[in-house]
Amino acid sequence: MRILIILGHPDHETFCGALEDAYAQGAGMAGAEVRRLNLGELAFDPLLHQGYKVIQELEPDLRHAQEAIRWAEHIVIVYPTWWGDMPAVMKGFFDRILLPGFGYKVLSQWRWKKLLKGRSARLIVTMDTPPLLHWLLYGAPGVKLVKNVILGFCGIAPVRVSAFGSIRYATDVQRARWIAKVEALGKSMT
Repeated sequence: MRILIILGHPDHETFCGALEDAYAQGAGMAGAEVRRLNLGELAFDPLLHQGYKVIQELEPDLRHAQEAIRWAEHIVIVYPTWWGDMPAVMKGFFDRILLPGFGYKVLSQWRWKKLLKGRSARLIVTMDTPPLLHWLLYGAPGVKLVKNVILGFCGIAPVRVSAFGSIRYATDVQRARWIAKVEALGKSMT
């Protein structure tokens, strides 16, 4: 299987980075071909300066990212929840690469073609709030946005979610369990 792992945290030296490494290790042990994109290391402007009125030319790193997404059969996105949502660099990344003609094609006001069908995804999300409490209190807006509005709109399905928290108050033993769980997900390539 061809797996693309996207680290949505701008800094690899974090617990999200450790989860990314664990998934990659597990998938590699299972025989998957793995590629990685660490958004904090990519050179691109995350702003749509004129919205979608004028499509900005893609920087080389974003063209490479589109090629990696086309190549992938399964996409794993590892990111923290900040203020109930994904980090700004991740939102900017999606804004810039999931363009008409790449992620989707508008057919009419109510119809569009999903151009990234045939791929599945796994979201690995960290948060300071315990995940169940986050779902109950807030409805997990950042997870729903990525799963349904962004990936689902482009045809990526199924999208499975693994949420971990409270990161801030987790013990070393708990973090080790979460890392082992993510490595097992990598081995199962789900």
